[in-house]
Amino acid sequence: MKYFLLSLVLFSFYIFYEALKKDPREIPSNLISKQIPVFNLASFDGSIITDNELKNNNVKIVNFFASWCPPCRVEHKQLSILSKQVSIIGIAKKNNMKDLSPWLQELGNPYKKIGMDYEGLVSIDWGVYGLPETFIIDGDGAIKYKHVGPIMKNDLKKIDKIISEIK
Repeated sequence: MKYFLLSLVLFSFYIFYEALKKDPREIPSNLISKQIPVFNLASFDGSIITDNELKNNNVKIVNFFASWCPPCRVEHKQLSILSKQVSIIGIAKKNNMKDLSPWLQELGNPYKKIGMDYEGLVSIDWGVYGLPETFIIDGDGAIKYKHVGPIMKNDLKKIDKIISEIK
């Protein structure tokens, strides 16, 4: 009986130890290595943005955000840095232009284009459940990486490496 209890305790510690090694922000996505979902959104500039625009032989970032989202404000500086090396498409979830415009004027606009996901339906298709969430897309329109939560300064090195590997 005491060997059984000792084994159970050791096994429990092993499971606990393994769980501590995992980054809670790395949430697997069913869309990794799959084509981006089909979408068609009104754009912030009055045009239309579609999934086909993301399939142009260039690596790009798709960032789901909102002006009402405090962590989105936190990551904005890092997006500005990333926008100097790769195009960033923003998808504003459940936002309106009246609130988004002053937010972008205050913080700057790192986005090449912004799609307005008024109802949040495109976000659901991408598997977004919180904001911000960021995807790195290869030139063929396949999702290669998903970042959950705000991109912080210490995340830039990892994201740069992923972008370089895809190019």
